[in-house]
Parts: sequence; C-alpha cells; structure tokens
Amino acid sequence: MKKFDFNKGLEDLEEIVKTMESGDLSLEDSLEYFSRGVELTKQCQSALTEAEQKILLLSDQDNYSSESPLEDLD
Repeated sequence: MKKFDFNKGLEDLEEIVKTMESGDLSLEDSLEYFSRGVELTKQCQSALTEAEQKILLLSDQDNYSSESPLEDLD
C-alpha cells in the first residue's frame, strides 16, 4: 500500500474546494467531489494524528517534556 502524501492531500483538497465553490458542477459531480473531499479529510486527519503520536513518543523517550525551556537556562 502506498504511503499517504499529506502535502499532496492538502493540495487536492484545496482544489476540490475551489472546484465546488465555482458552482459549475452537476449534482452528481458535486457528490463525487464531496465524497473525495471527505476521504481526503479523513486521510489528512489520520496522518496528523499519527505524526502527533510519534512526536509524543519521541518527546517522552527524550524526557523533553520535563526539561526547562531554552529561555530559562540563564
């Protein structure tokens, strides 16, 4: 299975929104675009959740959350 490209997904989603906002689509085409938009939204959200989980895991492993911010190191 091919890995989801988040940036490409966002670009595709933006294009879908522009196309739908134009108002030049038939009802059937609008439904197809809407369906594709919903699927892309789910994939983007899933990718963001996965990235957030990785960041939390890495932060916990490095004890990053317990360290002082850089400005407090005076």
